[in-house]
Amino acid sequence: MGKWTHSESIMVSRAPEDVYAMVADVTRMGEWSPVNTGGWWDSDERGVGAWFTGRNVNAEKTWETQSQVVADEPGREFAFVVGGNRTRWGYSFEPVGDETRLTESWEILPDGEKYFQERFGEDAEAEVQKRADAARTGIHDTITAIKKAAEAK
Repeated sequence: MGKWTHSESIMVSRAPEDVYAMVADVTRMGEWSPVNTGGWWDSDERGVGAWFTGRNVNAEKTWETQSQVVADEPGREFAFVVGGNRTRWGYSFEPVGDETRLTESWEILPDGEKYFQERFGEDAEAEVQKRADAARTGIHDTITAIKKAAEAK
């Protein structure tokens, strides 16, 4: 199938630590994402290794995913993997003058490619392409909404 990845950046007129605090609060993601309607921490643990559940909705279905935090550096990076080790979502926060370059990234990992091959067989590439298309649109919409919310404060 090849490597499936996408990222997009936007400038936000807030400090990296402020934007990070918004994004790393997984209970708030439903405020910005066109698919995720919210999440909750699975325990009191936070930081790398912590698990959370997210609820997602699209025109076809509603589903929940379990994710584990794999990067948590306040003001620099927040990232998690979904479904064990199938997909990685990440956010980086880079200071640029008085602003922050917020970058959201998405990648199907090797375990994810294997999962799609096993589950969909010959249709695996088309199924991953659907998700890649949704990620491209979703990333743009999400970071645009985060920017709007961050700058409204």
